[in-house]
Amino acid sequence: MGLGDFKLFQWKSNRQVEKEAKAYAQWAFPFGETQKEKLNALFSELKPKEMSTISLVSFLTCKELYENVKEEAESQDDAIRKFLKLVKNHSSLVKKKDVTMYLAVVLADMEIDEECDYPNVEEFRERIQELDLKLL
Repeated sequence: MGLGDFKLFQWKSNRQVEKEAKAYAQWAFPFGETQKEKLNALFSELKPKEMSTISLVSFLTCKELYENVKEEAESQDDAIRKFLKLVKNHSSLVKKKDVTMYLAVVLADMEIDEECDYPNVEEFRERIQELDLKLL
C-alpha cells in the first residue's frame, strides 16, 4: 500500500477529483463509450500484439500534444512538425515507430462526429504511409 492509498497528501476533495475525471473523459472521448470502443477495436487491428489500454494511453498523449501545438501553428504541416519535436520527449509512452500511426488516428479523431465513423484499417494504413512519406 502506497502513500497515495491513504490520500494523506491529496489537497483536492473527492468531488473535485471526480469533476476533473469527468472533464478529462469528456475531452478524451467526447462521444462517450462508443468512441472509446471504436478506438479500442481500431488499435486491436492496427497493433494486435499490444493491449488496447496501452495504445489508448499513447493515443491520448499524442492527442494532447497535437492539440497543444495546433493552436499556435500556422498550418497543419507546421503543427505536425512541432508535434514531432515535442513527442520525442514522450518516448516512454509513444514509440518512435508508432508516432505516425498515432498521428493519423489523432487527425482522424478530430474529424469525426457523434457517429464515430473512423476510416477502416486499410485507409489508416494508407494515411500512415502518406504521413511517413510526407515526413521524410
